[in-house]
Amino acid sequence: MWPGNCSEGLANFMTPSPYSARLVGLVVLAMTLIVSGDAAATVLTDAGFPQVFVAWTRFALAAVLLLPLVGISRAELRYFRDWRLYLRAALIVGGILCILTALRTEPMADVFGAFFVGPVVSYFLAAVLLREQITVVRTCLLLISFAGVMLVVRPGFGMSPGMGLAILAGCFHGAYLVATRWLAGDFRPRFLLFSQLAIGATLLSPFAFLETPDLTLPPFGLIAISAIGSAAGNLLLVLVNRTTPAGVIAPLIYSQLLAAMVIGWAVFAEWPDGLSLIGLVIIMTAGVSSVWFSQRGR
Repeated sequence: MWPGNCSEGLANFMTPSPYSARLVGLVVLAMTLIVSGDAAATVLTDAGFPQVFVAWTRFALAAVLLLPLVGISRAELRYFRDWRLYLRAALIVGGILCILTALRTEPMADVFGAFFVGPVVSYFLAAVLLREQITVVRTCLLLISFAGVMLVVRPGFGMSPGMGLAILAGCFHGAYLVATRWLAGDFRPRFLLFSQLAIGATLLSPFAFLETPDLTLPPFGLIAISAIGSAAGNLLLVLVNRTTPAGVIAPLIYSQLLAAMVIGWAVFAEWPDGLSLIGLVIIMTAGVSSVWFSQRGR
């Protein structure tokens, strides 16, 4: 929760709350980890590794690393017959494949700008499917955030295939966030993440080696960053989704754009211009304001 006045605000800020500064920090950290994984994956694809192979390594390696920590019981194995887990895994697989393909031809900042159709999809889809509260104030703030994204992206009349895939990736991810919220109360967070990784790797396995990658390159560190960053970020999202409505999380997902700007500059020497920086301020201000209003039922 964000402070409304000096004394009351400080007390509320220091008190753990599902809508507190700790929530903001966890979601921002999750977004940064996910973008770091995407950046490592982009370096791999730029070096000639097929997108499907890179996506498969993210799921497979993360599943192997997480398995000893999950503590799956024999009784939980029957959950793998639940079709909802396969739907959720397919959504994140589709999103990752689309965004990795888009990053082959488009700048990282532009790709993530188009990707931010996802929070809009998540907000309204959660209202329709999960009957989560939708308010005029939060809707307006979400749309203001999206307008800030448009300042960053500045789409023209001719949309490239890469940008179309980035928008599709955002749609997949928005639906994935709602599916995560839908299932968060029925499964343990670690099991939910492991099922996503294991099922995703299984779905991609028939296609991962259709195009043989050049394994003479030293990709293992990048593969580890790609896998661990994505897995850790999504685990944090699962934990947050257990106690927080998707409509509250949706505006905070825009912090991923800030992470994409910084990491794009550090890794690919890309930096936004003045108009893009104005858009970032609008995005972050509207996102934080949405959390503040959501705590007050507005």
